[in-house]
Amino acid sequence: MSHAPTPAGPSNRARPVTKSGPAAGLDARPADQRTPHSTALVTGASSGIGAAVARRLAADGGWRLVLNGRDLTRLEQVAAEMSATTVAADLSWPGAGRRVTEAALNHLGRVDLVVAGAGVGWAGDFTGMPRARIDELVGTDLLATLHLVRGLLPHMVAAGSGRIVLLGSVAGSVGVRGEAVYSAVKAAVAAFADALRYELRGTGVGVTHVVPGVVDTPFFDRRGAPYRRSWPRPVPPERVADAVLSAVRRGTDEVYVPGWLRLPARVRGAAPGLYRRLAAHFG
Repeated sequence: MSHAPTPAGPSNRARPVTKSGPAAGLDARPADQRTPHSTALVTGASSGIGAAVARRLAADGGWRLVLNGRDLTRLEQVAAEMSATTVAADLSWPGAGRRVTEAALNHLGRVDLVVAGAGVGWAGDFTGMPRARIDELVGTDLLATLHLVRGLLPHMVAAGSGRIVLLGSVAGSVGVRGEAVYSAVKAAVAAFADALRYELRGTGVGVTHVVPGVVDTPFFDRRGAPYRRSWPRPVPPERVADAVLSAVRRGTDEVYVPGWLRLPARVRGAAPGLYRRLAAHFG
């Protein structure tokens, strides 16, 4: 059960391109209903969940945005819908996270919200998984997130406010057949979210772990195998984006999308033997 899209046409360029103009067709909220945050960096914003989050923040109004993705063309297409700056860079490349962080801070002055949505996937038996793809998943889905947060966190702690949103997956909560490495890295993201949240207590900086199930994005086409299960049905990325904004407003630590996905995670925690038997039978 995967979700995060792999941007097409990788690029290691980190070139800010300011796009100005109103977000077409977006209904901004009145000023008194907006979140108190005002600046945000969204990674993985060239398509899928990241793009949906960028559009949702633009619709909310009052946000100054920096968008990151690997595909400059797609990224600029998303940014053209709103007033945003783009930083095209593959975060798995050495030093890319630092360049994105510096570009965001230079343009925004501060970063109140980080949405770490960049990610890749791979489907198939672990024994047949190429070594390069293992490194790619770990580098993009885990290490890039750690380095990005590490670069921005001191500035947020010094400011005494902010929120970090980490995009996980239900695969990291329960494990999914055919996605062993993806499940492993998303489980690591979940553990990182919990540990970091404890560490940041009292600093004014919060951590939200968003746990989607199956999301209707290009992710499945790009991971090497389409989604073929009849259940659970994919949800639109806009639903995840709504959950992100709601969690930011409320300061929620963890949110599942859809909410019922919390149940199998709880069953696995309370009765792991029963869960494993059910998972082995139903797949």
